[in-house]
This record gives sequence, structure tokens and C-alpha cells, in this order.
Amino acid sequence: MPSHRCFTALVAVLAFALVALPPSASAQQTPCAGAGAIAVPGAALQRVECHSDLSATALSVTGRSDASDWAQLHSKQSTNPPAGAGLQVDGYFPDDSTTNATYGWNHDAQFVIRLPEKWNGQLVITGAPGVRKQYANDFIISDWVLSQGYAYASTDKGNTGTSFFNNGARSAPGQAVREWHDRVTELTIAAKQVVAQRYGTGPERTWMTGISNGGYLTRWQLENHPKLYDGGVDWEGTLLRPEGPNLFTYLPTALREYPAAQLDPAARQRMYDVGFEPGSESLWADHYAVYWDLTQRIYREAFDPDYDGATRAGTPFCRTGGPPGTATACDAEYDYASRPQAVKDAVASVSLTGRIGKPMITLHGDLDALLPISTDSDVYATMVADSGRAARHRYYVIEDGNHVDGLVNTQPTTLRPILPCYREAFLRLTEWVTAGAKPPDSQTVIRPDSGDLANACPQLAGAGRAR
Repeated sequence: MPSHRCFTALVAVLAFALVALPPSASAQQTPCAGAGAIAVPGAALQRVECHSDLSATALSVTGRSDASDWAQLHSKQSTNPPAGAGLQVDGYFPDDSTTNATYGWNHDAQFVIRLPEKWNGQLVITGAPGVRKQYANDFIISDWVLSQGYAYASTDKGNTGTSFFNNGARSAPGQAVREWHDRVTELTIAAKQVVAQRYGTGPERTWMTGISNGGYLTRWQLENHPKLYDGGVDWEGTLLRPEGPNLFTYLPTALREYPAAQLDPAARQRMYDVGFEPGSESLWADHYAVYWDLTQRIYREAFDPDYDGATRAGTPFCRTGGPPGTATACDAEYDYASRPQAVKDAVASVSLTGRIGKPMITLHGDLDALLPISTDSDVYATMVADSGRAARHRYYVIEDGNHVDGLVNTQPTTLRPILPCYREAFLRLTEWVTAGAKPPDSQTVIRPDSGDLANACPQLAGAGRAR
């Protein structure tokens, strides 16, 4: 509980933020009702601006979104309906880590809240995927939900970037990821009150959603804080379990066996054995160069910093190294099973159970080469069923879908975008909860032979084959 002196200082900072920061050019052109009433509960700083266009592309031009944050998450053929006008609230909650440099604030726990002029009475909450910032979902989620009339809020999860494990006072193993949960919960509670300030009433419905780590947060929130939400859409959430599977049970194999697996059937089989799908081979070069090595090193540092002694997040692209506990230990040789129990305990502290308390739809591409489907959503769907929650869950496997839609641009014959199926799933979820219209059964959503694959997913109307 903060002291009276700290609370007084926080109120003073908040008051300064409300009056001292000038509106953007678009805010001057299109006044919005209710801007002066916005005070984000608990925020250390906020900025309220009115924009005539809340779309990601328009906001990136004025510096109120970051196109680099949402790069590669959608195909070049993907389109969005107009997002419309409204208020944008940027700011941050108190935090002592500084991995997020947006606006030169150098302060974590940053958030963005968007309040459309034409509101449908509902709110969408999300958290950033990967180690991206609060604007990562602007193109794939914010634009579309705003066009439907939803209010929208997103968080950076409390730490960002490739050194997200440098998490201030929360530096114990697993703490960086544990903070993600706190920041989503904090934002959800605050955003509901902001909505009431703007529109005179709180949201009738609140939805949780996200991609990758945002999907993981959707699972976690519906398991642990279901009363805050009416349901959620989990787009290929990360699965963390102390006994496995988890990132550390298959990424080291990928680092060891690639690039030999390109030519050596035995090495390729070892990739298959830990979960990588046959048919995903053309994606491996890109994932080795961009995702596998970096993900293994920085997430391992977050849970097992002692593995490489004083070295921070290992040695990039090493193949062999010194023994565990030394500065030259190599992540390609990382053996999660043999690591101390404290490492498993750190993973356990952020693990999922499958005990969702509200309806949820999961989507996952069967060619996901970062979070292989057999080690992730296949397992999670079983966890949900084993916990007796299957009636609250639908699981849609997207044929030829990968972890990020951006690779469709370079491999259009191999991949299809998941984004339009995500949007259809969101519609099915809201109809399920608000109108009692049960969504299609869990299924594999077959890739059509023709049509606008970047913007349509008619199969979720009921076609597909049982899985």
C-alpha cells in the first residue's frame, strides 16, 4: 500500500500529465467529448489526445503508433476497415524497469487505450506478443475491433525487447514473465474505469485476446481472473509447463540439428521428434536466423540465468561450449531435464492449467515453426478437456498457418494468413456468449483452393474436418 506522501506525489504527476502535454494536430482538428474526464486509475503518467483516425497507419504517421512494432504480423494483402475517430490515452503505470524507450519515457508498464466515438458498449484487452511493445497489435487487432465499435486497451506487459529479463526489482527467475500477468490485470481494471469515465457507464462485456505471448496471457487470465472477462480468443498462445513441453524442450534441438537437417534425414527426424511439423521445412532457415536462437537465449536467461554464469543471455549461434554454470555454456547444448529444480519451479510459477473459467476459442497454424502445434495448442486443448472445461473451448487448427502472417509474403504457396480466421473466431465467440449461438465444433480449417485468403475465412461457418 503506498504511503500518503507517495500517493500525493502520484496525484500531482497525474494532474500534470493531464494539463501539460499538448494535443496532436489531429486532436486540434477533431475535438472529442469526455477527454478532460479521463484519469487512468493508478497511472504515473498519461496523455489524452483526440484523433480523427485511430487506425494504425494514420497513428504511425503522427507518432502515436509504431509501425516497426507491428511489422511482419500480417500479410501485405491484409486490409482493415476504417477505425474511425476517438480518444487515445498513452501512459504508464509505476515501474522501476526501463526497457521500453517509447516517447523517450524509458519506462516500462506502458499502455495504450483507445475510445472510439461510436462505441458498442464493449471492451477488448490485449497484451503484446513476443517482446514487442504496446502497439504490436495495432494492425491485426486494434484496427478491426475499433471498426466494430469496441474500446481497446493494450500493454507492453511490463518489459520489452531482447533484454526483457532485465526487469528492475523483479529480477528473480521467472519474475519478468510473472509481471506480464500483473500488468494485464492492472490494465483491465483501469480500462474498465476509463471506459466509464468516457461513456458514463462501464463496459457491458469485456474480452481478452492476443497472439503468441498475448494468447498465453489470454489463457492465463481466463484461468486465473475469469470474473474480469466474458471470454477470449487465444491466437497460438505460448505453452509453459514445468514438466514440458515448453520452449526449452525443443528449441535447443532445433539449434543443434539445423542446418544439418536440410540434407541429413536423421537430423531432420530429430526435429520432427521434438514437435516440428513435416511440411514446415521451408520455414526453418528464417526461424533459425530470426527466432529460434534469440528466443532460446533470452527466455532461458529469464528462467535460468545461472546456466551461463555471468554471461547475459548466452552466445548467439554457438554450437558447442563450456559446461553449465560457466560463461561459455552454449544454449544449443541446453538440457532442460537436467537443470536444477529451481528452474522448473520458476517455469511452474507461470504455467497454465487448462482450467479456463469463461468461453475461449484457440487458433493455431499447423505449420507454426516457432511454437510447434503438437507441443503447444494440441497439448493445451487436452489440458482444457482433462480439467472438465471442454464445453467452454473451441480449437481451430488453421491448415498452412504459421506463427506470423508476414512470412506469407515470401512463401504464398506454402502458407495462408491466420488473421481472417482470427476475426471470424472473434465473431463466433461474441455470438456464443451474447446470443447463445454455439460456434462450430473444434476442427481443422482447410485451406481453400481460391479466394481472398488474406481477408476471408468462410470455413469457420461450419466446414472443415473433425480433429
